[in-house]
Amino acid sequence: MSLLVFLVVLVLADGVVTRFLVSNDLGLEANPFLKMWVKSDLLFVIKLVGASLAAYILWTLYSTKPKMAWITTSIFVGAYALVMIWNIIVFYIATGRLS
Repeated sequence: MSLLVFLVVLVLADGVVTRFLVSNDLGLEANPFLKMWVKSDLLFVIKLVGASLAAYILWTLYSTKPKMAWITTSIFVGAYALVMIWNIIVFYIATGRLS
């Protein structure tokens, strides 16, 4: 359960950081589906609904296939952790704090 909560938090954090980077001309939104909403508050609604739906599906899957649900959740947490690390690197490069 805590891994699912962490996944939702990472997805929302990705939205916050991406919006900050894009709004300050420090980065770009790579996801073509979210590109048009990155400067809108709707981005957070989309991220929250999408992450919550994914967490619900994974939670439901856990009751019948716990190993598959855990592995899938772990992969998504790892992927979003890498996205967050990438966003932080982009921030430091764009602001000249990492050369």
